[in-house]
Amino acid sequence: MKKKIYLYLLLVFVIIINACKEKSTKIFSESDITIIPKVNSLKINPGVFKFDKNTVFVTSKKEQITAASVLIDKFKNATGWALKTVEKLPTSNYILFKSDEKLLPETYTLTIKEKHINITASDNAGFLYAIQSLRQLLPIEIESKKKVEDIVWQVPNVEIKDGPRFKWRGLMLDLSRHFFDKEYIKETIDALSMHKMNILHLHLVDDQGWRIEIKKYPKLTEVGAWRVDQESTPWNSRKDNNPKEKGTYGGFLTQEDLKEIVAYASLKGVEVVPEIEMPAHVTSAIAAYPELSCLSEPVAVPSGAIWPITDIYCAGKESTFQFLENVLSEVIEIFPSKYIHIGGDEATKTNWIECLHCKKRIKEEGLKNVDELQSYFIKRMEKFINSKGKKIIGWDEILEGGLAPDATVMSWRGVKGGVEAAKHGNDAIMTPVSHSYFDYYQGPPELEPIAGGSVLSVSKVYTFDPVVEELTEQEAQHILGGQANLWAEHISTEEHSQYMIFPRLTALSETVWSTKSSRNWDDFSKRLKVMLKRYETLDINFAKSTFIIGSKATTDNQNKTIALTLYNEYKDSDIRYALNEEGLNKNSTKFDKPIILKETTSIKASLFENNLPVGNVFTDTIVFHKAVSSIIDYQTSYHERHKGSEKFNLVNTLRGSKNFRDGRWQAWLNKDVDIVIDLEAEKTIKEVVIGSMQNQKNGIFYPAKINILTSTDGKKFTEIQSLTKEFKENNQSELKDFKLEFKPHKVKFIKLKVNLLKNNKNRNEVWFFMDEILVN
Repeated sequence: MKKKIYLYLLLVFVIIINACKEKSTKIFSESDITIIPKVNSLKINPGVFKFDKNTVFVTSKKEQITAASVLIDKFKNATGWALKTVEKLPTSNYILFKSDEKLLPETYTLTIKEKHINITASDNAGFLYAIQSLRQLLPIEIESKKKVEDIVWQVPNVEIKDGPRFKWRGLMLDLSRHFFDKEYIKETIDALSMHKMNILHLHLVDDQGWRIEIKKYPKLTEVGAWRVDQESTPWNSRKDNNPKEKGTYGGFLTQEDLKEIVAYASLKGVEVVPEIEMPAHVTSAIAAYPELSCLSEPVAVPSGAIWPITDIYCAGKESTFQFLENVLSEVIEIFPSKYIHIGGDEATKTNWIECLHCKKRIKEEGLKNVDELQSYFIKRMEKFINSKGKKIIGWDEILEGGLAPDATVMSWRGVKGGVEAAKHGNDAIMTPVSHSYFDYYQGPPELEPIAGGSVLSVSKVYTFDPVVEELTEQEAQHILGGQANLWAEHISTEEHSQYMIFPRLTALSETVWSTKSSRNWDDFSKRLKVMLKRYETLDINFAKSTFIIGSKATTDNQNKTIALTLYNEYKDSDIRYALNEEGLNKNSTKFDKPIILKETTSIKASLFENNLPVGNVFTDTIVFHKAVSSIIDYQTSYHERHKGSEKFNLVNTLRGSKNFRDGRWQAWLNKDVDIVIDLEAEKTIKEVVIGSMQNQKNGIFYPAKINILTSTDGKKFTEIQSLTKEFKENNQSELKDFKLEFKPHKVKFIKLKVNLLKNNKNRNEVWFFMDEILVN
């Protein structure tokens, strides 16, 4: 009897154990595979591999051990396990690294079975990227920097075949405008490696700071690395510095620092490419050695924006080239990279035109003009760099005056420069402002830390493709890939820098790694949410701009109604809203179709998770006024680049944001505005409000004068009010309503005349932006 009871209890125990085992063994589906960038080929098989303290990594080469150490270090932090690498193959519970020279560089296969994992690659990068994919198959807690409990460290049985679409997958860090030290650079390298990005482009030289030690020219860092501290003043409002005043704000990297960074990056599969600017963006060098310029006059390292950039290297002096050759010789000793970036952008050549040395050079070399002199400059430096076994990269301005024979063009002013280079037979890297400038805002400027430019959202980055349709298949072979650029005029802290990089880098990584046909925003955005949780565990200060609620609206001009749509960047978001005096809470209406508005209405909306509001609350008021959907006669037409919703844009109730490219603004360039509104019937009015914008950095100014005229017949107009605005320097983006009040009277037609600002520092472009004309 006792024996039977014992056997019964044993059976129950076995059943319970197996039940617990089954419970802890997750059944994976494709939706559970959240690897970014998306892998090329994936097959899921039944079962899982479970890591434990006895799991080993079987390696036979140094690069395999380097790759394995990424995961070994992760497990040590998260579990306390000291996993080992071994050479002898055990019977089970191992990760085997196998070399296969037939595989292309950076490609790998990852096969996971219940008893072991096989990784195959031909190079260090391939092994490393396989480990990064394996890392993303593990629970997010693998990123923890301290020990965590009660985690089942299992990964699904999968077969992955993967490799990059492009050779160049990069990020540029601007160390000149604001300096970042080597520890932050290493953290950035770690993040690049996790995303299978392989290039870190360091912008080491610019007007506002020289950041690399050059032993032959110590003043470059003694003088050029430091500027007068004006950090409390906005970048574009900082005053000129006195060359005699000692700079105290800045810093630089020693050659030993940079060698350490290069070595660290190599272990992570990242190539560090230095940029040494020339012939412009070098005020910091000229401050140290004034004889390098045409004028040879003392200058200060500027603390903020300068334009135009006229203090540039003299192209006529032999001593300039001797200096640059000496500098580059030291740079090349530090960086084993295949490329040296030499800048070449935004050189204002007014000093070259007058310089006797430059005139002599032009004559002796048989050049036509200063553009060809710049081409001579670049070609000469390319010849020297080539003699050292390196190739040059330059911004797309190096095309001007003739392209150097073997130069690679980095196309930033759109893709035109890259296309031209590829058609010429030169290599190109696409990094257009429209998709790659990470110093731009990620969400509504009103809700974001200060940035430059307009708005570049994560979803916009995801639409980037380095190869454009006009290229032939052969020409497309010259497109090496793409990169993001983080210019640091407005970025003074590491936290802000991370905020601007992530999660946009996540989107870019997929555009330059994964096949174009495999990319899908809805699929990516689901995987992105998982990656954001990984960032939280890693203490990466990422932007949450993708969750910010925005609005789109269309006007039914016949019925005079507005259809308002609420959205963020995730398709499945739970957005709830309340109108006017309603409270915003878990019982609020869930947004699932456009909200039809017929009268002035205030709206509040929030993203909800687990029935609780999260993030910023969206607020807006749609104001219906007496001119809504009225007919407008544009006697001076708006500009093609900023036409809004065209003929009803100024009377559709929709207000613009500080993002002047949000599609709600109409703009006029270098010409006064003259428009007439037909109210269709006589109405009593007492004020006209003009919605406008100022963004002086981008040439957008408030009007100099506004005149309002009214009429009952559309022929005879009487001026009833005017407003004059005095110009003031202001480098902050602003929105302003200009209200013109007058005695109530009946009118049918309203004429608006706007005079633009004149003679403002001889600007070639003066824009006037208008989003709405409200008539009350």
